[in-house]
Amino acid sequence: QVQLVESGGGLVQSGGSLRLSCVVSGNIFSISVMGWYRQAPGKQRELVADITRSGGTNYLDSVKGRFTISRDNARDTVYLQMNSLKPEDTAVYYCKADRRNGNGYWGQGTQVTVSS
Repeated sequence: QVQLVESGGGLVQSGGSLRLSCVVSGNIFSISVMGWYRQAPGKQRELVADITRSGGTNYLDSVKGRFTISRDNARDTVYLQMNSLKPEDTAVYYCKADRRNGNGYWGQGTQVTVSS
């Protein structure tokens, strides 16, 4: 089993910054891609950014240039640095870890609220 624990969410004014962290533990052998997703009220969950074990990244168009995903394999931790936050970034942010065989594991989520 794999456990993911997110932290770093909160309330911030528009234009501000937050850094989310996700620590992975348990049977993490063969965990390959890690990502951050978000879900706003009444909307579907969407991929914000993901990163491979070798550091390849992928971003949602609306966060490109503002958000940066990074990964510390030695600490089994993935980060999401969010700058220039906008009210439309308000959502619950979830961390996800995917094995090479396709199995995925989710964290419990952390709320990010951006006030205008």
